[in-house]
Amino acid sequence: EVQLVESGGGSVQPGGSLRLSCVGSGFTTNTTGMSWVRQRPGKRVEWLAFSSSGGELARYSDYYVRNRFIISRDNARNTLYLQMNDLEVEDTGMYYCILGYYNGGPIPGPGTQVTVSE
Repeated sequence: EVQLVESGGGSVQPGGSLRLSCVGSGFTTNTTGMSWVRQRPGKRVEWLAFSSSGGELARYSDYYVRNRFIISRDNARNTLYLQMNDLEVEDTGMYYCILGYYNGGPIPGPGTQVTVSE
């Protein structure tokens, strides 16, 4: 059974940083691309970033995300990361990792809460 468990969220002030982690089990991460998505309060799930299976390719949803967030992975640890810098209040939400790209389906993991406030 594939399981994805996110961690690393928390409460920070605007301008702060967080590093999210996603540990996968039931599969080998070096065989599949993975993404980070988030759901902000009252909004739909949005895709943020994708990492290819070997980590050699990274894609981001837009310029604004690319300039502040960095997706990476450690396949030896079956772990995907999202380094988030210069956080803003609008980044508040639940963050999830998924396999591949987001296709509108259910999110498998519990997610990790990120709260950015003064």
